[in-house]
Amino acid sequence: MLDRNAITAASKILHDHWRAGTKFSGLDESLRPCDRIEAYAIQAGIEKYSSDSLFGWKIAATSEAGQKHINVDGPMAGRILAETVIHDGGTASMAGNEMRVAEPEFAFRMRVDLPARSTPYTTQQVLDAVDTLHPAIEIPDSRFENFVTAGEAQLIADNACAHLFVLGPAATADWRSMDLVEERPIITMRGHQFVGHGKNVLGDPRIALTWLANELRQLGVVLKAGRVVTTGTCHAPLPIQSGDFCAADFGSLGNVSVRFG
Repeated sequence: MLDRNAITAASKILHDHWRAGTKFSGLDESLRPCDRIEAYAIQAGIEKYSSDSLFGWKIAATSEAGQKHINVDGPMAGRILAETVIHDGGTASMAGNEMRVAEPEFAFRMRVDLPARSTPYTTQQVLDAVDTLHPAIEIPDSRFENFVTAGEAQLIADNACAHLFVLGPAATADWRSMDLVEERPIITMRGHQFVGHGKNVLGDPRIALTWLANELRQLGVVLKAGRVVTTGTCHAPLPIQSGDFCAADFGSLGNVSVRFG
């Protein structure tokens, strides 16, 4: 069982590698989390290095393709730090990025707090707490040289592979009346088009959002008003390289784009 000093040390190692854009083989046995609780405690320590308020949350591995990509069996929550957010249409640096994929996602901004409590939130309760829906692109990465073999606990500690994030404008369409399961965003890159599918996100982006709310609830963490939750890729992770321009068209829900430099 990790004590506070070990958790702090593990957080610092992961944060320092992220800031430097470097990779390492893995945490020493004395600092390695043995379960999700210890892993999330290490992840929480990374947030303390940020000088800004937390921007929001990401969910990793909500699709079968995403789970295979990092070799885990189910979703993981991670923190989106304010300094990792790139404006819509901006440029994302590829420096130090070894995962090199882009992921089109449905993101929600919360209207009111969802506090920690003993009973699970229903999907309707979570949706009632949402303010706006946004198209988004996540650009994940890991601090581990071999993220495929790092394992679930280490990847959660590694902020669930959070790296960079692009948030599009709030949808003006009545998204609450739409079947997000059957939404099929079109992603254009290098002259090719790729079609995503809402059902790839834990079967429904709204179910993924509910999963995140309940994951935080069990950790005793408040999902605060104003925070953005991005729900995981609706298409298999798309390989990217410097010079690429990635545009995701979510139809009536809007558009989001990013260039890679």
